[in-house]
Amino acid sequence: MRAFSLICLSTFGLCVAAGTLNARAETAPTASLAPYEAVLAKRDALKPASAFDTITDRNARSLALYAEAAKVITHPRCVNCHPVDNVPRQGAMMKVHSPPMTGAVDGHGPAGQRCSTCHGSENFEVGGDRIQSIPGNPKWALAPKSMAWQGKTPGEICRQIKDPARNGGKDLEALRHHMAEDELVGWGWNPGKGRAPAPGDQATFGGLIKAWIDTGAACPA
Repeated sequence: MRAFSLICLSTFGLCVAAGTLNARAETAPTASLAPYEAVLAKRDALKPASAFDTITDRNARSLALYAEAAKVITHPRCVNCHPVDNVPRQGAMMKVHSPPMTGAVDGHGPAGQRCSTCHGSENFEVGGDRIQSIPGNPKWALAPKSMAWQGKTPGEICRQIKDPARNGGKDLEALRHHMAEDELVGWGWNPGKGRAPAPGDQATFGGLIKAWIDTGAACPA
């Protein structure tokens, strides 16, 4: 990974900008996070599905479960990769990617400047006066346009992720599997130095999604 990054930094000037600017916006360790990241880091932990067992009305429980899961779905760690304009965002402020970048046709970037040019198979820590990192994952890419939910309400996102025509042809079980087990989704809880993770952990999130589905997968207005 280090060899790749050195080649990247020495050969592609854009990679220097990508790593440096992103790291400046999201510094680490957690105690030194930028103010907006520090706020996210202090958010309440994600409640487990069992916390909603006392809600006897099935539809009301389903809505409550989704509202809890939406803490993750609407978190910048997720929304940054679900933009409406095919342009990735960075940081808790969801700023436009710097240097300028697009997902192009397949979500992996344009020819000659693919996402993998700077984003490897795992997070890469950059040394210096602060601990910094360039995010990475084997599946690093933008979500398809049909799955874009930047700027949408939780209710709009809910109906979108349930719709096979807009979620990559997934039924509810496939949706649960994606949320609970997909490694790129899991990156949200392991975003690298300088970034506050999504609330809770993937197992808890997956449990909420399963319970939401089991109670009818109700969507808020």
